[in-house]
Amino acid sequence: MAMKSLAPLILLVALTPASTHAADDGDRKFFDAAFDAVVARYHLPGLALGVVEDGKVVYARAEGERIAGSGQRIDTHTLFKIASNSKAMTSALLARLVDQGKLKWDDPVTKFLPDFQMHDPWVTRNMQVRDLLIHNSGLPAGAGDLMLWPDPNRFTRADVIHGLRYLKPAYSFRSRYAYDNTLYIVAGEVAAKAGGASYEELLRREVFVPLGLQRCRIGAWNRDAVGNVAQPHARRDGRNVPVRQDEAEIPDVPMAAAGGVRCSLDDMLKWTSMWLDPQHSGVVNGKPWLSDAQRHAVWAPQTIMPVSSLMREWDNSHMFAYGYGWRMTDVDGAWKVSHTGTLAGMYSALTLLPDKHAGFVIMINGDADDARTVLNQVLVKHYTAPQLGKTVANYADALDAMAAKAAASAKPAKVEPQHRLATRGDRAIVPGRYRDPWLGDATICPDGDGLRFTALKSPKMSGLLHMAGKRAMVHWDDPTLDVDAWLDFATANGATTLKMSKLDPHGDFSSDYEDLAFTRVAACPDQPPARAMHAR
Repeated sequence: MAMKSLAPLILLVALTPASTHAADDGDRKFFDAAFDAVVARYHLPGLALGVVEDGKVVYARAEGERIAGSGQRIDTHTLFKIASNSKAMTSALLARLVDQGKLKWDDPVTKFLPDFQMHDPWVTRNMQVRDLLIHNSGLPAGAGDLMLWPDPNRFTRADVIHGLRYLKPAYSFRSRYAYDNTLYIVAGEVAAKAGGASYEELLRREVFVPLGLQRCRIGAWNRDAVGNVAQPHARRDGRNVPVRQDEAEIPDVPMAAAGGVRCSLDDMLKWTSMWLDPQHSGVVNGKPWLSDAQRHAVWAPQTIMPVSSLMREWDNSHMFAYGYGWRMTDVDGAWKVSHTGTLAGMYSALTLLPDKHAGFVIMINGDADDARTVLNQVLVKHYTAPQLGKTVANYADALDAMAAKAAASAKPAKVEPQHRLATRGDRAIVPGRYRDPWLGDATICPDGDGLRFTALKSPKMSGLLHMAGKRAMVHWDDPTLDVDAWLDFATANGATTLKMSKLDPHGDFSSDYEDLAFTRVAACPDQPPARAMHAR
């Protein structure tokens, strides 16, 4: 959406009378220029940006529409999905419980959840509370995410935790970093057991209420009663199109502790101020909201992450690590503590520069990977290397050039035969009801003249089967499920199995089809017994 079509809205957030401070003219012009440029370059449906310096909000601006074309304006009270920025709130909740003596970071998980199991019994016994937060479990990236997304679905947190025992590790326990979401669900339930209340109640009681995060929401709530809620968008045919819009009743979802929080820019700036200014913004009723010991624990590097060539080139970074819900690295000699959040059509970033006493929040209600990267980088450099004078155009052009170079040097993709809809006569497909130990049951059954795959506990995972040559695939009905899957059937000794894999091997790791292992357990209704498959 072009900037000229948006009416400017610039607000200074009133946290408390002492906590706001207008940026000087030079800084305000810089922030405005970056804001305007990134919206214009990437045609964002809506953007909210806030900056904190020395514990004070110096800039807060929100523009665009909650739903493209609706005329419903975004402001600093608008709720956005913060996605994986929820993880820092979950870890802070656990830190509060540590301060209260209700748990320890090195407590075994089974102390609170006796039925908790990983695939390896030794890992089950030795998994500590801290391990739930730092992506060192040995699971492959995104393992089990299909129990969380697409949402809403019919999985419960108990289902997710039970399913972990069937997920095979890809690496040794504590040997390396691989991002996961499912263990944060376990962390939320550990908090609930230790704190004596549900995860949602604890998060409201221990985080939202004492810090004055008045608009933040978790769990089930009513969209219209709360009001002013941004909806996600995708960019299609040059337009921003709403996707996965909320129903009136927002359901409780199993992924809450990993990525289920929604907050306004105002709330996120209070959250930012608390971390940057613990002596003032971090004091509640005359007492520290979090002890110094737990602040240090949360920000202590735990799992080493690889430093990319881009981080070396742009930031002169030497180390990269994950703490308790935060990523940490050095940028131009300054310490950076940050996280991002990504859900279909919603992007967020929270970046803290403690050495510079500054931090900022970015929230976007559209597909905005490059936009978030570019705006975040421009703001970081404003504090760590202002002499470079880098702009949105500089970094956007650099990303475009890298993408073009990568495309030019990539090996030519294998050209598959033209896809066509599968039919009941395709011998590569064995219809029936299939069962995976953690995803549950799925059916591949007639739908008109074709065949349809449907995961019974995740109804959005539904699509018609196609044939690409002799190989079957499923094309999902929901356009936000943009990673389709190959279906490979095998029959031996009277049993039929089904393996799935991403058409695009580099697709989103949350589409963890490769971890599924289906076995045919029944025929489709009114279907004769399955025929034996011919060798292929």
